[in-house]
Amino acid sequence: MRVDVHTHIAPPAMVQDRSQFFDGEPIFQWLYESPKARLVTAESLLEAMDRDEIHRSVVFGFPWHNIETAKRHNDYVLEAASRHPSRLIPMGCVNPLSKDADREAQRCLQAGARGLGELAVYENCPIDAAIADYQALIDCCRSSGGVMLVHANEPIGHAYPGKAPFGVEFYYEIARRAEGMPLILAHWGGGLGFYGLLKKEVPEVLAHVYFDTAASPYVYRQDIYAAMVRIVGPDKILFGSDYPLLAPARYLREIESADLGAEVVQAIVGGNASRLFGVAM
Repeated sequence: MRVDVHTHIAPPAMVQDRSQFFDGEPIFQWLYESPKARLVTAESLLEAMDRDEIHRSVVFGFPWHNIETAKRHNDYVLEAASRHPSRLIPMGCVNPLSKDADREAQRCLQAGARGLGELAVYENCPIDAAIADYQALIDCCRSSGGVMLVHANEPIGHAYPGKAPFGVEFYYEIARRAEGMPLILAHWGGGLGFYGLLKKEVPEVLAHVYFDTAASPYVYRQDIYAAMVRIVGPDKILFGSDYPLLAPARYLREIESADLGAEVVQAIVGGNASRLFGVAM
């Protein structure tokens, strides 16, 4: 079984005319003003899944500032998953800094979301304030038994749309506060996993943390797969495509040609996610 833990879908109206959602949403405009930045409906995602033989995908929306837009987007995700329960696994998505984010998160979890994600803070703000806002969502997710998926990115290197301002110390604090709860750090955790080589404290804090592969071909050499298998273990790596940013096939070619062994490849592309989300292989 192949499970993609990181995909984005959007309502048809948003796909057809994204510009109507730019007002008051500078981050959405920053990321999606270019027509090259794709938005897709659930049906388009399912077609891509069929092409690349992806059996299930974890789906979510966008961290909107406007809570009503967030509700609308989350409702679409939940409705799509209810129509395709054997294919789509829904998550509730909110902006941690937005007013009433915790209420919307709780609403989604009660309506059938399997967790919260992709949670992201793209704007500059005091790190302590951001952590406090994440804490409310951690508490929500923990009480529901859900999974949390958090955007992370490397703090150095080239700039690109979607590169958030925080470094590994921020994601480490999120992991520490979410201890004992399943946490997925997207985009290889922004490099946090490399600190798993430290002898004290860090391996214990990261014991419940998973790392997804989203955007990996854009950011890392293929060597990242073998390196992370050695550092965090094959059971903590989850295949995520960030579709529609990239097609699943591009990742699968890299993973399957990385000399990891058939058992490790199967764990990464589906086995680990199947256990995490409780779906049958």
